[in-house]
Amino acid sequence: MPLVNVMVNSRAYTIACDDGEEDHLKQLAAYVDAKVRELMESVGQVGDARLLLMAALLLADECFEAQSLLETHGKRAGTAANDHVKPEGLAAERLEAAAKQLEDIAARFAHA
Repeated sequence: MPLVNVMVNSRAYTIACDDGEEDHLKQLAAYVDAKVRELMESVGQVGDARLLLMAALLLADECFEAQSLLETHGKRAGTAANDHVKPEGLAAERLEAAAKQLEDIAARFAHA
């Protein structure tokens, strides 16, 4: 089982993963690090545990929103042919709504 060194919030972590998953793990860690850095710009350095929790909540929100988008898109795609609604326009609207929600969450954390 390979060990991968990753950096999050300028701290090194060694994480075990399955063979062949090293690059994917590095990509995930880079994404988490980007979220932590975004939060730091908004709320400052509030401690590693709180920053990582806030980043995890933002990532969980993205995950839930993506799942909701998939479900909504799947349901609407079935009716789009009948209603002559273009799925691309619907997807763009939902992505804009998701971006707005993330901005609102980040703003709430900034005031926490």
